[in-house]
Amino acid sequence: MADDLVLDSLRRRTRAMHSLYEDAVATMGIDQVNHFERDGVLPIAFSLFHVVNMFDASFLVMTGTPPIWDPTWEAAVAPAIADHGKHRTVAEMGHQRIGDYEHFKHYMRAVFERTEEWLDALDRNELDRLVVTRPFPPQIASTYSARVAGEDGITLLDAVECWIYQHGLRHMGEIELARGLVGLGGMTS
Repeated sequence: MADDLVLDSLRRRTRAMHSLYEDAVATMGIDQVNHFERDGVLPIAFSLFHVVNMFDASFLVMTGTPPIWDPTWEAAVAPAIADHGKHRTVAEMGHQRIGDYEHFKHYMRAVFERTEEWLDALDRNELDRLVVTRPFPPQIASTYSARVAGEDGITLLDAVECWIYQHGLRHMGEIELARGLVGLGGMTS
C-alpha cells in the first residue's frame, strides 16, 4: 500500500514539474533562453538543455532503454554544445545556446512523455530494485544521489527522486531566477 502511495505521488509530482517547464518554455523566447548575463552565470539554455538531456540519459540506467537523443535530434535542436555538460566546467557550459528552440521544445516534450508513460506503467515492486550498486563509479560517487543512496546502492526510487524530480526542480529554480535577469517574472510562489 505504501508503495502505491509513493508511486502515485511520484507520478503527480513529475507531471507537475513537467508542467512548470512547459509553462516556462511557452513564456520565453530564444533570445531570453540564450541570453548571456556574464561569466559565471549560466544561460537558461544550459539549464533547459542539461536537465532534459540528463532525464533522457537517465533512462539507460533506470530502464535499460537508450536515450532518444541521437544525431537527428542533435541536428534539429542544434545546441552550441551537444552535451548535457555534467562533467564540464561552468566556464565551458556558459557557452551553451539552443539553436532551434522549436525543435528543443519537441525534444523536451518527447522526453517528458516517455518519462510519464514509463511511470504510469511502472510496477510498484520495481521501486526497490538496485540500479547502481556500491562502490559507485566516479561519475556517481560525487552526486546527490550517492548521498541519498542506501547501504547497497541507489534504488530505482532513489534514481527517480534524485535524477528526475529533485534534479528537475533544482534547475527550474535556476530558470526562475534567470527569468528575472531577462525581464520575466518567476513561475511559482
